[in-house]
Amino acid sequence: MSGHSKWSTIKRQKGKTDAARAKVFTKIGRDIVVAVKVGGADPSSNPRLRESIAKARAANMPNDIITRNIKRAVGDVDTVNYESIVYEGYGINGVAVIVEALTDNRNRTGGEIRHIFDKYGGGLGATGCVSYRFETKGVLRIDKSTISQTEDDFVLSVLEYPILDIVVEDEEFVIYTNPNDFTVVRESLASIGVNFVSAQLDRIPNITVQLDSDSIQKFETMLDKFEENDDVQEVYYNIE
Repeated sequence: MSGHSKWSTIKRQKGKTDAARAKVFTKIGRDIVVAVKVGGADPSSNPRLRESIAKARAANMPNDIITRNIKRAVGDVDTVNYESIVYEGYGINGVAVIVEALTDNRNRTGGEIRHIFDKYGGGLGATGCVSYRFETKGVLRIDKSTISQTEDDFVLSVLEYPILDIVVEDEEFVIYTNPNDFTVVRESLASIGVNFVSAQLDRIPNITVQLDSDSIQKFETMLDKFEENDDVQEVYYNIE
């Protein structure tokens, strides 16, 4: 068990404003539509849809909006068909960046992603140029204030599950799993009433870099532009 998380700042948290929340709901809704198109509308037989719904609930998306997106994917023959694309590149000072997108227009999205990389001191690279610097893991974040057990008791109870690590931060427990064990751990914890701040598969860097304060500010501007793009689902990077 680790006492702190060197990964705790890897993923930027979405803003709490209504506008930011609406953008998050739009992106998750798109993910739900794709999951239904791929595997059907029954979560019990569609693991990808189960994960999309879990992500939606962790983001406090209302059930009626979740249901609406599922019905839209099933019933609307004109529903847009989205394609999943992963872009790899470099930010300022060689920071490794992976951008996951869902798009209905590969050329438009590719051009926009390339423009953002170029404008903010980076560059779009070839497939595989930075992915080796990351490892996919399940990451489950739990607000400590929502757990009735003592910190030690909760940690001991979680160690009974097939996890890689549990990190105790100031306000959260962060649980890491192998991708194949993620769903089992998430559903087991949910069955005993655990609510998640977030629960999803993340790309965790195994090689990290450091930036000075000026470079970090420039890099964060690039991240803001990625997050403003409706096609972008997730952004990963390897700043320590």
